[in-house]
Amino acid sequence: MLGSVIIVVFAMLGLSLLLNIWRLFKGPSVPDRILALDTMYINSIAIIVLYGLHNGTSLYFEAALLIAMLGFVSTVALCKFLLRGDLIE
Repeated sequence: MLGSVIIVVFAMLGLSLLLNIWRLFKGPSVPDRILALDTMYINSIAIIVLYGLHNGTSLYFEAALLIAMLGFVSTVALCKFLLRGDLIE
């Protein structure tokens, strides 16, 4: 049962990634595009964790943690750049 649920969730996350890519290219404003990129980070983390569950290994959880940290730092840097125009004060 868990195997079939993981496959369904993979399909749902794949669809959400496609919709995020559409919003990234079609977004009416820059904050919408940043939000789509941040959501893509979250969806990719979920896919990596699901793949780790599917394979039964904990290596992918560490990779998901690294991607989460990079996603947070990049989102903060992009928002700071939009607000102030530079990254370093």
